[in-house]
Amino acid sequence: MNKQERERYMQEVTDFRFKLVAELANPYLSATERKRMIREKARIEHEVPGLGRRRLSEACILKWLSRYRAHGKEGLCPQDRRDSGVSRSFTAAEAAVFLNYLQEHPEVTAMAALRALKATGAISSTPSSSSLSRLVRSAGLGRERRIQKHAEQKNLKFDFFAPLECVQADGMYTVKVPDQKGRLRQAVLLAFLDDATRRVLDAGFSFSENSLAFESGIKHILAAHGRIGRLYCDHGSAFLGMQTTRILDTLGVVLVHSQVRRPQGRGKIERFFRTVRQQFFATLDATSIGSLQDLELRFHSWLESEYHRSPHSGLEGRTPLETWVHKAHLIIPIDPAIDLDQAFLHEAMRTVHKDSTVTLDGALFEVPSDLIGERISLRYDPHRPPQHRRLQILRGRKCIGEARLVDSYANTQVKRTDLAGQLEISPPTPEDSAPAPRRAVDNSLSATHVSWDTDEQDDDEHTAEVLR
Repeated sequence: MNKQERERYMQEVTDFRFKLVAELANPYLSATERKRMIREKARIEHEVPGLGRRRLSEACILKWLSRYRAHGKEGLCPQDRRDSGVSRSFTAAEAAVFLNYLQEHPEVTAMAALRALKATGAISSTPSSSSLSRLVRSAGLGRERRIQKHAEQKNLKFDFFAPLECVQADGMYTVKVPDQKGRLRQAVLLAFLDDATRRVLDAGFSFSENSLAFESGIKHILAAHGRIGRLYCDHGSAFLGMQTTRILDTLGVVLVHSQVRRPQGRGKIERFFRTVRQQFFATLDATSIGSLQDLELRFHSWLESEYHRSPHSGLEGRTPLETWVHKAHLIIPIDPAIDLDQAFLHEAMRTVHKDSTVTLDGALFEVPSDLIGERISLRYDPHRPPQHRRLQILRGRKCIGEARLVDSYANTQVKRTDLAGQLEISPPTPEDSAPAPRRAVDNSLSATHVSWDTDEQDDDEHTAEVLR
């Protein structure tokens, strides 16, 4: 196994452990419920990367849960063993016989191959399962399963009790709407549905499925309501972005994907979309819609006045709004120390050119000259146009200042040898790094985005400075 394969294997193991224990760290779980889930996980077999089907002990799961709570996802990364790839229980001749048997009989597992060889007398040693797995992995014979069994699956109904314990997200293609240039384009509805109450926590229209709209919806829910236990969605491109995954891992939000080509697992939000088609779009005159904002205004009016206030068969006749209010005391608020504006910034890696510049989305920015040749991280707000962005420069994980948009005309007056003296890039002040004050949010408007207080004067001054 070469270095790249080893790194890929360690990432697969880390992701497997994260998916196994992340839901156990859900703050909405009681101690009794958490113990029950651990026992259930220990009873069944799991597809362990490089090992195949294996059962895990409760102690092993608890150990990984403890590492995840203490160090996050990075704490689940496996450590290299000093005896990696070496079997002390096998002689060199027995190891060769065992590996040859696996290559000639790809349909059997490693343990079955060992039993068959011991029965014939070709191997007399009795290696442990860990020693056997190290030998198989080092030979590159344990990465893929030899036999793919397609077991019949069952669709089991599931329900969560607490609000925000599980939030389902999905998109639906709707009617055609004129864009800013007057062309008719199909509008896409992205909705977030609370599993326990059927309340729509956020909904918005756009002309394409994109991760920025998905991130905006998550940010609104966290700010307006509280912590999300898990997000459940399909494998759409909007839900698989690397930036989105990094942000959710940082916030401790578990992202769960349904199985490919099985919409039955997303029954609740699919049922909501059917209600939208039958009750909203069926009575809507699409030719009267003038813009995307017009469609969204009409939809939110129907959502708050009719859907949230109509009895729901899945809620024993109660309305989604009544159920939400009845269970609102179970919501866990987000930690006030978390700065959501900072958490939802995107990051990009760039190598600094010899002229102390970096390029991001077609815009050229200046950085300190002592960073020439280095690979640095840039943190920015993806919703702002490239020419109006404030790029934070990160060396390691520490912010060392901000990059400045290049003014090519002004640079004609700057001596190249004195470039570092011309750039005034200072680290952010405590006032800049503190989270912006938030306005009061009316939680009855579930799909209305939060308004954030911004210092318009500072933005105008920053824009003027960039244009100079």
